[in-house]
Amino acid sequence: QLQASGGGLVQPGGSLGLSCAASGQFSRNYAMGWFRQAPGKEREFVATTRAGDTLYADSVKGRFTISRDNAKNTVYLQMNSLKPEDTAVYYCAAEARRHIWGVVAQAKSYDYWGQGTQVTVSS
Repeated sequence: QLQASGGGLVQPGGSLGLSCAASGQFSRNYAMGWFRQAPGKEREFVATTRAGDTLYADSVKGRFTISRDNAKNTVYLQMNSLKPEDTAVYYCAAEARRHIWGVVAQAKSYDYWGQGTQVTVSS
């Protein structure tokens, strides 16, 4: 139900935009967000948005911007000033039920997951 796209290879300092289109209706009151997983590492939270509120991991704050078009059921992640450590498979995710805001950075709060898109930051 979630289809992510937009990954690729970019040089350090460059920019890349990801999109995640959801089939079916996802209320703006349910979070849609992004996680990432680098080789040999656990999946980690990147950013999420719900009802106009946003939350970012400290590692991406100021560089990444999450946005959402509720009419299109699509969430976006604009990534600027990319670093090699941003290299990972990026997954979009969506809540099936509303959780308290304090846990929306946890992967277990999300029931729907996209297939992942590879982002590689390298010169």
